[in-house]
Amino acid sequence: MADTITVKQVRSTNGCKQDQVRTIKALGLGKINRTRELPDNESVRGMIFKVKHLVEIVEE
Repeated sequence: MADTITVKQVRSTNGCKQDQVRTIKALGLGKINRTRELPDNESVRGMIFKVKHLVEIVEE
């Protein structure tokens, strides 16, 4: 497995539950098409799973 994972927000948080909005903010996202390179560990993977309908993993 790689050391980092690149995550891109592809959908808006409008109408989402408040905990999902906070998860997006915790991932360092918040606007559509914003990308972040994050460490590839279990906690980040869990956060991505929680908002999987709003983000995508960018393959490089």
